[in-house]
Amino acid sequence: MKKNNLLGLSLLAFVLTSCNDSFIDLSPKDQFSAGTFYQTEAQFRQAVTAAYVPMRDLLDNDFYVAEMRSDNSHYEYVAGNRGTAIVHRENIGDFTDQSTNSYTNAVYFHCYNVISKANIVLTRLAGATIPEAAKAEVEGQAKFLRAFNYFRLVRYFGQVPLYLREIEKVEDTFVDRSPVDAVYNQVIADATDAIAKLAAPASFPQNGQATKGAATMLLAEVYMTQKKYAEAAQLLNTLPAMGYGLNANYEDAFSVTNKNSKESIFEIQYLEGTVAGSQPSTFVYQFLPRTTNTRLITTFGTTVVSTNNTGNGGWNTPTQDMIEAYEPGDKRLDASIGIAEGTYNTSSYLNITASKSIVGYVPETGKTGVPYIRKFLGPHSNPNNTNNNWPIYRYSDALLLLAESLNEQGKSADALVPLNEVRKRAGLAGITQTAQPALRDIIAHERRVELAFENHRWLDLVRTGKAIEVMTAHGAKLKKQYSYLTSDSYNVTPDKLLLPIPQSERELNPGLTQNPGY
Repeated sequence: MKKNNLLGLSLLAFVLTSCNDSFIDLSPKDQFSAGTFYQTEAQFRQAVTAAYVPMRDLLDNDFYVAEMRSDNSHYEYVAGNRGTAIVHRENIGDFTDQSTNSYTNAVYFHCYNVISKANIVLTRLAGATIPEAAKAEVEGQAKFLRAFNYFRLVRYFGQVPLYLREIEKVEDTFVDRSPVDAVYNQVIADATDAIAKLAAPASFPQNGQATKGAATMLLAEVYMTQKKYAEAAQLLNTLPAMGYGLNANYEDAFSVTNKNSKESIFEIQYLEGTVAGSQPSTFVYQFLPRTTNTRLITTFGTTVVSTNNTGNGGWNTPTQDMIEAYEPGDKRLDASIGIAEGTYNTSSYLNITASKSIVGYVPETGKTGVPYIRKFLGPHSNPNNTNNNWPIYRYSDALLLLAESLNEQGKSADALVPLNEVRKRAGLAGITQTAQPALRDIIAHERRVELAFENHRWLDLVRTGKAIEVMTAHGAKLKKQYSYLTSDSYNVTPDKLLLPIPQSERELNPGLTQNPGY
């Protein structure tokens, strides 16, 4: 696993920017340095594109805290493998993680990696002599990225250090945690500026970069978190005019042949391939069962793809509670979850004998059916090398946030319109309930099934004040089901609504305090 930390990045920036004539200049004349690179429009566009890259690293870890810490998914337990990497990931789902957990730490580090790159762009951009239109677009993208990652950090970790400029001196790396309100104020300022500077999508499919729509959705979600429902609704109502809309079929949003469609407000880009420049996704295999052979799941048509996935899979496994959350006739169930049927060997690895639909599934005698996330699984040619993008914001998410914001303002009848637009595509009857408390629960349920496994569930539970109640009850059920869960698991206290500040950061910066309970 990559372990990036802000100190390492800042030291690199210090070395690159602080040299003077007392040093012998051995820089090759045909290569750029940090002091000479940030000059042209093309260079700034290249630099802001580089700031998107760590978002892939973030998503390689985000599902552990956003999905496995919720009632949507769990993990496949293998008693014979108690390595640190395995246990750390299990601990997140069991609420027994500590400040040395590699995977919660990785979320922290990767967010700051994006922020560091965005800050370098913004600092250098201030004095750049490039066309104003290009400068505005680059600034808008950098501020969107900074806002998105600080919004992630403040919800996961609470008070966090605010870095708003390129770090040029070592002492600038030692920053105390800022109050939560200060972080939110910065997120709002950056997102607002990004909305002003970025354009709406010119056409679909989009190019994958942040747009006015992405920044609008980000700010609307911030306002929903702050319970500023009228402000959120005002923003969300601007999205249709930008060209966004639902695809005809739910599964179209995740198809490798339909990337960056009109339903996509922002998604992280991946490119399948084995040649230089390829950026394949791998998360699909992490979501498959721990199996000796993936062939029956990963083969599409005549392209046979087969691999031993015992060392990679078994994560983000859909829970029975998640499966039962889908209403009869909901088209999203079959599109989202599949069943790998087979038998376990003596090492507790699955030998898959059939790939089956989850709808009405009953295991054959002597066989076990293991659910897995199907919605991201698409045609590909090589194991652990897929072409699937990751959806961050979809238009259906915006519709359901709009429904929630209207209901919270007492406009429950109006809330039914966006809610039922989502349900209609899923093949479900429209909701007629207008009592605010009941409709609140209905909308929350709809968000769960519509956005399942897209890293929204835990943050939605915290945002709506339901995390402790829901996860305590869910943990009690799992403890009856799985004997390996310890007595201290699923002790979901208010302290567990935040993740711990990485211990390694606190050792570098003694001014960083720790969150209570860790």
